[in-house]
Amino acid sequence: MRVLIAGASGLIGGALAARLSEAGHDVRKLVRRESRAADEFRWDPPAGKIAGGAFDGVDAVVNLCGAPLFPQRWSAARKQVLFDSRLEPTEVLAEAVAEHGIPLLVNGSAVGYYGDTGSMTVDENSVHGQGFLAELCIAWEAATAPAKVAGARVVSIRTAPVLSGKGGLIGTLKPLFASALGGKLGDGHQFMAWISFEDAISGIQFLLEDDTLSGPVNLTSPKPVTNAEFTKAFGAVLHRPAPWWVPGFALKAVLGQLGEEMALYGQRALPRALEHAGFTFRHNDVGSALAAGL
Repeated sequence: MRVLIAGASGLIGGALAARLSEAGHDVRKLVRRESRAADEFRWDPPAGKIAGGAFDGVDAVVNLCGAPLFPQRWSAARKQVLFDSRLEPTEVLAEAVAEHGIPLLVNGSAVGYYGDTGSMTVDENSVHGQGFLAELCIAWEAATAPAKVAGARVVSIRTAPVLSGKGGLIGTLKPLFASALGGKLGDGHQFMAWISFEDAISGIQFLLEDDTLSGPVNLTSPKPVTNAEFTKAFGAVLHRPAPWWVPGFALKAVLGQLGEEMALYGQRALPRALEHAGFTFRHNDVGSALAAGL
């Protein structure tokens, strides 16, 4: 299979490119600088330009583009950056998939689609929630429409925070927990969807190689945990106490809407689609996932 990846310089994209190459797939990468290798093709999403030949013989496109949600406060300007960095690449790639007759588009999304679900479990058939992240994900998924209309199989991966020692959530929290400054956020009852780094990469590879799935797919562990449970597990893996507590009002005061939605909203999201398709998770326990990531 020939796979074209947008966002291959990121944590997930880079690991996915390496995994697919090891599995015998032909991997191409879209880059925003001058290409430096035969497998790189320059593109400019805001201008809608992609180097010629990028889609020749391509069987699948994977789009993992998007500016980080954390740690900058969500000002009006920052929100626009978060929208543009996701929608522009998706619109350009969906149009290209349609134009070139590419059979598959695997496109980014996030569990923020569900908003704050409280203790209620949600899966791919659940309705969207409220809030900025939900609005962002709704628009992100809708931007794939040209590819769907053209008959391509489109998969929107609603990804949970990925537990990797190379960055992301663990990279942000590790210094605090290592210094015994870790603690629960708010009342700690909010559920956290999560996925191990290994399962995130394997899950995307599964979606590329298995042609039975389309539409939204939750890229999450089957066992979401509460923030209090996550905090306890993180401290245990680092052999550090995590006695602190950050009140919800303090998070909102310091981080604004970002603090509310990223720390206090909960998604008890389950990966029904992947499970029904036969995907096997390597890490079902958050403690083992954290240990692997660290």
